[in-house]
Amino acid sequence: MLTPTTFAERATEICEAAGVGVDVLDDRDIESLGMGLLLGVARGSAEPPRVIVMRHRPAGAPQAPVLGLVGKGITFDTGGISIKPADGMERMKDDMAGGAAVVCAMRAIGLLKAPINVVGVVPTTENMPGGRAMKPGDVLTSASGKTVEVINTDAEGRLILGDGLWYAQKLGATHLVDVATLTGAAVVALGKVTSAIFGQPDPWVDLVRRTVEEGGDRCWPMPLYDEYAEQLRSEIADMLNTGGRPAGACTAAMFLKEFAGGLPWAHLDVAGTAWFDDAKPWMVKGATGVAVRGLAELAFTSAKWK
Repeated sequence: MLTPTTFAERATEICEAAGVGVDVLDDRDIESLGMGLLLGVARGSAEPPRVIVMRHRPAGAPQAPVLGLVGKGITFDTGGISIKPADGMERMKDDMAGGAAVVCAMRAIGLLKAPINVVGVVPTTENMPGGRAMKPGDVLTSASGKTVEVINTDAEGRLILGDGLWYAQKLGATHLVDVATLTGAAVVALGKVTSAIFGQPDPWVDLVRRTVEEGGDRCWPMPLYDEYAEQLRSEIADMLNTGGRPAGACTAAMFLKEFAGGLPWAHLDVAGTAWFDDAKPWMVKGATGVAVRGLAELAFTSAKWK
């Protein structure tokens, strides 16, 4: 029911009602921008991709900072040609949780009249094993010009986020946060009790972490040592799209770092916290809305960040 097109329509409805401007880029717009990573993931699906672009521009806001929020919007993830096991695949409708968090945070930011400019970018597509689907061994060219050798088509979220992070910078973002149900490795490391947070520099990551936790969502800092980049080395492209099983959450974050443009950037891996399998006293079973409150609050706590 929630295809990329429907996701974009719903995002437009709820954000415009809060005074947030919305543009939706279709597949022709995406191609004209050169977003080869997003288009590569989208190739296998009969559903066309979309990029949801949201802007909060309050009167009198200073030119900087401009907070950029980027969310992973995979509306269903089969894994593509590197297909997932059948057991539990029905849950993969929640792979757009990061994108949903950005959309709903943008609505809240508009309703709360945050004092800074904020842009939200949600690349959204399905990841399907169709006849035109990207294959292990394919090389994709990102909008930034970086080339990526795909060795596992189930490492698709980082691909669409790479183009999303690039576009947020094109829209003027000076500080970045991305949210994604990115890796099973984050669940293995931290379970379902806390999200993983990565980023640069430490003061920005600390601010994001404190703000998200004050909003009610736990997050735990994880390392981004330079050595993790060695697992992403490709012989025929700028990088591989996955570094394999060792330190899987860390190498995924290192991949995203390549698209952050050296800006202050934080990455929240919410793979373990986006969905509750059982009801809690404070949360119903199902989607948790993780990071919505923290991202909305960040539009206030980061207002004086230089």
